[in-house]
Formats: sequence, C-alpha cells, structure tokens
Amino acid sequence: MAASNEPDLTDIAEQLRQACARLVRTTRAHADSLPRTHAETMGYLSREGPRTIAELAALRRVTHQSMSRTVAELERLDFVSRTPNPADARGFVITLTPHGEIALDHDRSARREWVASRIATTLTRDEQRLLAAIPALLDRLAEPPTR
Repeated sequence: MAASNEPDLTDIAEQLRQACARLVRTTRAHADSLPRTHAETMGYLSREGPRTIAELAALRRVTHQSMSRTVAELERLDFVSRTPNPADARGFVITLTPHGEIALDHDRSARREWVASRIATTLTRDEQRLLAAIPALLDRLAEPPTR
C-alpha cells in the first residue's frame, strides 16, 4: 500500500484508462466521418502496409468472415484494392488506395481538429501547457519494459 503522501498508482492507472477511453468515445461521437470498422481496418493498412484478410482479421480480433464483409464494403467505396497474394496463389493482399488514404486523412484530421478545439475552449493556458507533456509520458508507458 502506498504511503499517505504517495499517489496510489493503481488508482492513477484506472483513472487514466477510463479518461482515455472516454476521450476516444467522445471524439468518435463528435468527429468520426468513417464507420469504426472501416477506420480501424484502413488505419491498420495505413500503418502496417498491405495485409491479407486473415492478417487484418487477427489484427482487429474479428472473424475472417466479418473482415471479408468489411473489405468488400471498403472495396465498393474504392478505399481498398485486392491484388493476388504472391505468397499464396489462392489468396489476395488488401491495399489502401489513394482514395482510401484521403478518406482516412480526413477522418483523422476531423478528430484532431475536434480535440484541438476542445483543448482551446475548455482548458486554461496552464492546463494546456501541462497537457503538452502528457503524450511523451504516455509514449514512455507504451514502450516495451527494459530488463
């Protein structure tokens, strides 16, 4: 148990987890221009590069059938394309198209602008300065532990 003048790290961790989740949900509710399934799938393709449907399903932790439907929807919108898989002639590799990149950039920009607006209109200058340090701290928490 933490000393009375020391922060309870378990409490901090839970409060941080809940606050991050609330911020993500609120931002999505106010600024998303793409359905979540589309944005997540396109985000993986943007960050990770071309992937098979099986790989995308594993990344998103959904069934192959569900990912096949999502990819078909994205393909109809010209957000992704299928090309033969050089490693498996029976399969395909899914790639984000230029049109998909533009749609994903628009979605990310809308979220970024909404959060920036909330920061500008809700937080004081001192709070804004304090908030500016948070991303680097979160990145440090996300780094693999060193031994």
